[in-house]
Amino acid sequence: MASIREEYRSKCCSADEAVSRIRNGDHVVKAMAVAEPPALLEAIARRVEEGTLDDLHFYYYHAMDHAARTILRYELLDRIHIKCGFFHTTERRIAKRALEEGRKILEFIPNSFSEFPRLLRSSELHVDVAILTVSPMDRFGYFTFGTNHDYGPAAARAARAVLVEVNPNMPRINGRTLLHISEVDAVVENETPLLEVPDGKILPEAEDIAAHVVDLIPDGATLQMGVGCIPDFVCRMLEDRRDLGIHSECLTPGLVELARKGIANGARKNLHPRKAIFSFTWGDRKHYDYLDDNLYFEAHPADYVISPEVVARNDDFISINSAIEIDLYGQVNAEFLNNHQYSATGGQLDFVRGAQRSKGGKSILAFPSTAAGGKASRIVPQLKGPVTDTRLDTQWIVTEFGAANLKGKSSTERAKALISLAHPSFREELASEAKRLYLI
Repeated sequence: MASIREEYRSKCCSADEAVSRIRNGDHVVKAMAVAEPPALLEAIARRVEEGTLDDLHFYYYHAMDHAARTILRYELLDRIHIKCGFFHTTERRIAKRALEEGRKILEFIPNSFSEFPRLLRSSELHVDVAILTVSPMDRFGYFTFGTNHDYGPAAARAARAVLVEVNPNMPRINGRTLLHISEVDAVVENETPLLEVPDGKILPEAEDIAAHVVDLIPDGATLQMGVGCIPDFVCRMLEDRRDLGIHSECLTPGLVELARKGIANGARKNLHPRKAIFSFTWGDRKHYDYLDDNLYFEAHPADYVISPEVVARNDDFISINSAIEIDLYGQVNAEFLNNHQYSATGGQLDFVRGAQRSKGGKSILAFPSTAAGGKASRIVPQLKGPVTDTRLDTQWIVTEFGAANLKGKSSTERAKALISLAHPSFREELASEAKRLYLI
């Protein structure tokens, strides 16, 4: 019987050799964000460009630079068919150009992030090939999924062929799911810096909004943070809290800093005590180095971390997310802008629901009252696009003008509360619309 190391060496090959396992018409699942495998993506794009590979169907969430430079090049998208669950910068740019040319190129899959691993295991989505970056193999033959345990494990177990890119810079992250060399068909070694995600732009209202949010967070709370400058400010303002916990879809640098300082030690968690639970992460080199083989952090698949039932098992769970707009009924849009898909639902609705089922939990949606440099109100009379969070689900709403709990409020009370959170320059107009809608 071959040793683990011999089996590893027998599967090592170039990226071009690895992608030779991909056939015309295959359905390929690409790991998202930091786990995008650059060498494999380049090899696939090269074959498509040369005309030796055609009619590929790519499924993924959150593409970043490696995908943007390879499989998402506009000139290849007549042969590569994109079906993604999350729109970001690259998809928005492609969709804008395609719209100008009267073409439909990208297809969006409306789906909760927690459901995506289950879809990959089901008959609804057929998976031929999974491609992803993993951490180096240990002496027992196990890789870890590194920064991204979200849907990579499900894709790897569902696929006909599993192609991994082994990068020594990928941190070894502990958790529930490992990948053994026996489950892998091809190994491509590629030492390259991991993608780093800089801090987002600072909103002038962010600090005031964060201050209102922090007032809602008690000692011992377990936190889920969305991404952006408002959650970042919240983390910075929590340094006087004690025994916070972490159970978050995204492990943000702000949450890691709370753990580093001993503020988020998980001491009061009743689920996974003294462990920080997450599904994916990103940051800078310092962030990745701190996570490498750090036993305090555990990564689990999205269908576990984001499950409302699992979330609810954490007492005093505080979920902090954002929104593009909310209407006077309390319906929330967190994914649609200017009549087009802008981002996605992600795990937001699951956390909104799970947090409220938690003993002592709170769901908080925090955002500036205006957009477009103050020209547009984020609090609107009625939504015109898809609803991310229904009016039955919304609880705490926070803007720079305060915080309001919509739960248990009548439609009239909700409308009045939301108008009070709007920018003063829009309140009179919103009140007039509320009367027209017979809300007040």
